[in-house]
This record gives sequence, structure tokens and C-alpha cells, in this order.
Amino acid sequence: MGCGECPWLWSTWVKTPVLRNSDLLIVSACLPLINGGLFEELAKDKVVLFACPERESPTHYGKIASIIRSSKPRKITVVTVDGSPHCFTLHASANEAEYILGERINKEHYVVVNGKELVRISPDAVRVARYLSLVNEILEKHPEFIKKLENLSEEYRRYLGLSREGGSTNQE
Repeated sequence: MGCGECPWLWSTWVKTPVLRNSDLLIVSACLPLINGGLFEELAKDKVVLFACPERESPTHYGKIASIIRSSKPRKITVVTVDGSPHCFTLHASANEAEYILGERINKEHYVVVNGKELVRISPDAVRVARYLSLVNEILEKHPEFIKKLENLSEEYRRYLGLSREGGSTNQE
């Protein structure tokens, strides 16, 4: 399935027959542009729905919950781009759909790091990321993660450059 053929999560009828008992891949719409080979590998034998919270409503949780309730997919895999604040909401939405339904669903979370490496993320990591007070506590106990952030984030490197040059650091 080429990326031009993939429907969008937000505009897919929740009872579409192809969703019933499927292996569903909810994927960042930009992934085929970032790493087409990885996208094709992930899409094999799955029903693919593109999503982009930057382009669509960020309330995907209701749509995902409705798909689960109406079509009972066997498994849902969410794959997004690491570091994107927009993409993060897809992971949180899958967890929220599970909460809304009051049932466990077979799901997996992955992020693509630097356009290349596929990393599995635990649902609990997604839950913790929603609570900045917990993230702050983790960083206070493990400041070495800030160095890892510097290696991953252009935004953070620019922030550091501004603070080192005496520029304003109030806006990130």
C-alpha cells in the first residue's frame, strides 16, 4: 500500500469493514517522507490510518475509542516521530481510548528516532510524559538525560545557544 492510498484516521468511518478484527497501524502522516522503507515495513499486513494532530483535531481519543468499540481490531500499533509535540498526542489518545472504554486493548507504541531507529515505548512512558511534575522529578534525579536531550533536540541546542549568548531564554 503506497502512502497515497492510506486513509486518514479522522475521516474514516469507525465501522468500515476493513477495520473489523484488523491489525491497525495508526501512523504519523509524515513517516513515509521521513523513512519510506520503514513505513512500508511497518505497513505490511496492516490496515494503515494516517494521523496528524497538527492538521486534524487533536481529540483522536474519541475516534480511536469508537473504532475499538465498533470494529474490534485485534491490535493497534501507534508509530510517530520522536520529539514531535503533536505526534505525542496520538500515543496519549490511544491510552485515553483504553481508559474511556474501561478495557485493556492490545496495543503497542513506537517512535522513530532521528528518522531511522524504531524504538518501542511502554504505555506507562506515555502516561508519565503527560505529568510534567513527574518528568521534572525524573530529570532532577537523572540529570544525564539532559545531555541525551541535547543530542536529540535541535530546539534544545538552540535554546542553549541563546542562554549561553545572554539572549532571552523565556521562550522555548
